[in-house]
Amino acid sequence: MSGIDVIVPCHKYGHFLAECVESVLQEPVSDLRVLIIDDASPDETAEVAAELARRDSRVALLRHPANRGHITSYNEGLDWAAADYTLLLSADDMVLPAALMRATKFLDAHPEAGFVYGPFVEFRDRRDLANIPPKPAARGGTVLGGSQFLRLNRHFNPVHTSTAVVRTRLQKELGGYRHELAHAGDVEMWMRFAAHGCVGRLDTFQGAARRHGRNMSDAYYSDILLEIRQRKMAYDLFFQHCEHCVPDVNEMKHYLDSGLAETAIRLASQPFSRGDTERFKAVLAFALTLDPGIRRSAAWKLQACKRMIGPSAWTALRPIVRPLIRFLIRRGRMLAPTGFDEIGGQLPKMARRRPRQDNAAELPGAIVP
Repeated sequence: MSGIDVIVPCHKYGHFLAECVESVLQEPVSDLRVLIIDDASPDETAEVAAELARRDSRVALLRHPANRGHITSYNEGLDWAAADYTLLLSADDMVLPAALMRATKFLDAHPEAGFVYGPFVEFRDRRDLANIPPKPAARGGTVLGGSQFLRLNRHFNPVHTSTAVVRTRLQKELGGYRHELAHAGDVEMWMRFAAHGCVGRLDTFQGAARRHGRNMSDAYYSDILLEIRQRKMAYDLFFQHCEHCVPDVNEMKHYLDSGLAETAIRLASQPFSRGDTERFKAVLAFALTLDPGIRRSAAWKLQACKRMIGPSAWTALRPIVRPLIRFLIRRGRMLAPTGFDEIGGQLPKMARRRPRQDNAAELPGAIVP
């Protein structure tokens, strides 16, 4: 079996670090190394990491004397990696049992795939992981063409980093994460891989993303306009460097931009629900710059109506318009607004999935125990 190197950047996640690293060390992979990169954490990260390295020779520790940021830590880890395959794993996340074995076997069997990923679960503590559905009796995995994978990025990032095992040789050829993309570097990275080969997608749950109230991404995702702008920048940088690798590049640009505009309209419900009408208007205005044709969509007309009557009146009218919104969603005319319960349709807890892509294979998303 091929070898794998796992990079674990850590800043102020010392209390999660042991569970993260131990989930990797328990993997049935014979050639395995772990590098913990302590980015000058003020907590117990250094002590926990040193103890893990003392107990297991497969673990190494790199400490920064001053904080250098997560992108620098990621790229240091990629420079260190030397095995056939590499996984970048946040210190508050975990891999699920046998995930690395499945990923390395898939990549061994499919040399045309530059990386492989799979569905993930969200959890708060280890007890939640007991509720993971059993391994599906499915074909095991799929090889997606590069253009097919790019189209999956239309509404959201299809890959959770805890599940993404990359071919190290190709990673080094493509280079590291871009410092301009502090919050969307992974989006651009997966697209860069897809421009240079196929992508593997496993059917079995591969990673576990911990939700703990202090996730590094929380502040970013709470600012909808920042999120959308970062995604747009990721698209633009990708095409700036890789458009010669993409067939029908102009069609692909429009396809992704129009999808991002739809996502912006959907996410605009968040600031509107908080009464932040200025942010709500700014998100809608940015959606128009992405795709002026979005004005003709049912979702735009709904948001325009909400903007006209205001949050208070919308709260009163919402029970009346729920049936219409449900109908439009089921007919595929619009995406569900953020917070599906806003229209009286909260999804069952164990079936909360992201929406289907237009004319694309259904994407395995997160299951929330």
